[in-house]
Amino acid sequence: MHVVGFCGPSGVGKTTLIEGVIAGLKSHGVRVSVIKHAHQQFDIDRPGKDSHRHRAAGASEVLVASAQRLALLREYDAEGVPPLRDLLAELSPADWVLVEGWKHADLPKIEVWRAALGQAPLYPHDPFVTAVATDEPAALPAPTGLPVMDLAMPAALVQWLLDSAPRFQRASTGA
Repeated sequence: MHVVGFCGPSGVGKTTLIEGVIAGLKSHGVRVSVIKHAHQQFDIDRPGKDSHRHRAAGASEVLVASAQRLALLREYDAEGVPPLRDLLAELSPADWVLVEGWKHADLPKIEVWRAALGQAPLYPHDPFVTAVATDEPAALPAPTGLPVMDLAMPAALVQWLLDSAPRFQRASTGA
């Protein structure tokens, strides 16, 4: 499997870019999965639903399955996000895994950066940033030899990912 991260501050457009990358990779016949980091507590379940009631009663895992999808809800007793390698190992086989969040992880990442947010970029100091996607290349605050992609052109980023696929190869076990 190929694994690439997308990093940048909240509100910069990571999710929108990832949506375009997913569609672009799918158009090439590629199976794509996503791992998304969520801040604080989150819930995809709703009070009143059977699965929520089972979790509230104390089940450590609830798996809901239908003919179209499967959802596994797992409660952790200890605080902290599981290591990314463990989460990768949870996934079914995929050609590409796009990781949103984990900005300090030691995996190749695309930094999403917007000048209007006024935040310092990671690329000058993070050796795992392999490219920058931005809406204003001329406004990058530090020179870079990295590829600079147009944030509004996910197709170009998809082609670059496919052309550079070996650098994103990772053992499918999450190792």
